[in-house]
Formats: sequence, C-alpha cells, structure tokens
Amino acid sequence: MSKVSFTNKQSLFFKVLKEKVDLHFSANKLDTSGSWKLLVKSLFQVFSALTLYIILVFFTPHPLIALVLCLLLGMNLAIIGFNIMHEGGHQSFSKHKWLNSTSAYFLNVLGGNAYFWKIKHNINHHTYTNIEGMDSDIDVKPFMRLHEHQPRHSFHRFQHLYFIVLYGISYIVWIFYHDFEKYFTGKIAAHDTAPRGLDRKEHWIFWITKTLYIGLYLVLPIIMVGFIQALIGFLIITSVCGLFISVVFQLAHIVEGTHFPQPSQQTNKIEQEWAIHQVNTTANFATQNKVICWMLGGLNFQVEHHLFPKVSHIHYPQINRLVKETCLEFGITYLEYSTVFKAFQSHILHIKRLGNA
Repeated sequence: MSKVSFTNKQSLFFKVLKEKVDLHFSANKLDTSGSWKLLVKSLFQVFSALTLYIILVFFTPHPLIALVLCLLLGMNLAIIGFNIMHEGGHQSFSKHKWLNSTSAYFLNVLGGNAYFWKIKHNINHHTYTNIEGMDSDIDVKPFMRLHEHQPRHSFHRFQHLYFIVLYGISYIVWIFYHDFEKYFTGKIAAHDTAPRGLDRKEHWIFWITKTLYIGLYLVLPIIMVGFIQALIGFLIITSVCGLFISVVFQLAHIVEGTHFPQPSQQTNKIEQEWAIHQVNTTANFATQNKVICWMLGGLNFQVEHHLFPKVSHIHYPQINRLVKETCLEFGITYLEYSTVFKAFQSHILHIKRLGNA
C-alpha cells in the first residue's frame, strides 16, 4: 500500500493557528518543552512506582494489601508512560536531547520498545490518524470493529461487553507478541512493504531490556514470593496498565463524532489539509479536571497534542484556547467531552452501534 498524502497546498488553517501559537511562546518567553514542574512530577511518579515494587517483592504484604498495591502499580506504570515516556518520545520532555532520549527509553523499562513505538506512534498514528491500513491503533481486527469501513462479524454485537478483556490483555500482547513480531519481520504497520532494519545498538537494547523486564517483573518476584503469587500479581499489574492505556487512547479517537476518512482511490490522497484531518479525527475530554490532566500527561488535550506533538503537555491548556478560537474562525468542528464518563459513554455507544450495524 502506497503512502497516503494530504491536500496541503492551501493550508490556511494551520498557518493561522501556528502563527498564534508561535506568538504565544515568543511573547511570554516560553520554551515549548517541559519545565522543572514536569521533572519534579516525573521523579515523584518514578519514586512511587519503585516504592510499590519494593514493597510487593521484598516485603510480601497481606494478599488484600498486595492486591491494592498491584492495582496502584499498574496505574502508576501507565502514568509513567503518559508523562515521561510519551513526552520523551515526542522530544518534548526537555530542551536537552539526552533527557528526551532517556525519557523515551522508559518504555523499555516498562517492557516495550521505544524504537518501534516512535515509528508506530510518531509517524504512523500522528500522520495518518484513523486511516485504515495506516494507523495501526485502529486495527484490532478481527476481534473488534472500530469504524464503518472495517468488516463486521456476528460476534461484534458483543464487543461493547468483551472490550474490557481485550483492552486488559493488550499490554501483555504488546510486549510479548507485537514487539517480537516487529523485530523479526521488520514491519511496523500493515502498509509497510519493506522491512525496517535495526542498527546494532537497537538490537542490543531490544534483547537486554526484554531480558531485564522478564527478570525484574517475573523471575525475581517468583523467587521472592512464589510462582502463583508472582504470576497473579504480574497479571493484575499488566491488565490494569493495559486497560488504562487503551481506554485513554480510545477516548481520544474512537468516540461518536470522530471521523475515519478514506483516501481517494484515484490519487490516494485525503482531500483536506493535514491539520484539519487531525481535528476531525480527534477528541478532547475532561480538560477542566486538573487531577486527570496531571495523571494523563495532557493526553486528554488530544487535539492540541496532535496539532503540536513536539510541545509539552504543560502548555496545552493555553494552546487549547487558541485552537478553539481558530477552529471557530474556519468553521471547523472541535470535539470535546466535558468529563471522562461522558467520553467513555460515547466510546461504548460507538462500538455498540458498530457491532450491531
């Protein structure tokens, strides 16, 4: 499949918006990367995850306490992914390149692979958002039908019920199957026609970090607390982490009102500019909830993130006003849900409708 392109010759919307955003940063003498507040928040999140891990592995608390701590650790790991790894992967965590790189490799600490993620997320997802065959985030075939261009199977009428299981196991499948599939095939997404080679350093990083992950999250806990207890704890942690990550990203793109454009069959082109495509395929939620913003690293400001992925999330509340203002000027629909519950409800209604269609 050849690459999809956009009609960007007269991209007035993004030109006007970018001028406003650039003026905001220059007038206020701001750097687009994260500030010391982001660093302090990140250190706290890492410290809390280490504390939970040490208590669970080396102090063997009562099973009920261990259950609660496993739930918290699963959420904590997802939060680290949102705030540290995601920002570093977009080069927005810091103005220092080495700190961005270090932050991005936190994904390897969490069991994934930063090299594959940068291609899959930064290039495929951020460029070709919600385009079938290009954005692998909407490819859960045949288990789920996420938009009308995907084939429907009879079992899809239950997808609004069993989605929680798929979202829960998504993290384990990611680190133990999809990463290895990418490694051995060299293909990051369905549209890749040729394998992507890894350099020697990335080969070493892949195998060393995967081995360390298994050692730290499975082997050492088994030695310290026993096989069954360690396995149950691991499944709880990874399921909570996977569910948390999946729901956050689904609420940003797979809800009522987001678009799933198809390129022209003749030109393989989306007949609108890239920036408008991003607004049409993305939704915000709970942007007034400071706790949610803190936990999600600004991923509830998904529209702003897709338009300015190299700007740290600490600036999204200010950019949000400029984006809404410019959308209003150009008559572009800006989709936002006021709460997490309303966005989640919309996601369930969306997948239920597609399953019954």
